[in-house]
Amino acid sequence: MTGLTTPLAGYLLVAALVFAIGLAGALTRRNAILVLIGIELMLNAANLNLIAFWRYGPHPEALTGMMFAIFSIAVAAAEAAVGLGLVISIYRHAKTTDLDQINRMKG
Repeated sequence: MTGLTTPLAGYLLVAALVFAIGLAGALTRRNAILVLIGIELMLNAANLNLIAFWRYGPHPEALTGMMFAIFSIAVAAAEAAVGLGLVISIYRHAKTTDLDQINRMKG
């Protein structure tokens, strides 16, 4: 393809690094909001992969990868809204967002 200066491997490397940062953030943090941020980073890495594979695929004019990425962004926005709603509800009940201190799922 002409006009493409960055190879597919560059995009995949960046997506892998963003995913690794998000995974490390989701697994090592104790604050529920920071865990949600790590999950969002992982979703953004998946979106970057979708766009890269679409652009370097056999039919980039089909816009299928773009549609998958837009759908994924919409799902991520809904996930963030539900996750933040749960964090606010847990904070009102337990007075903390520290995941180590929240040890029961009792209403």
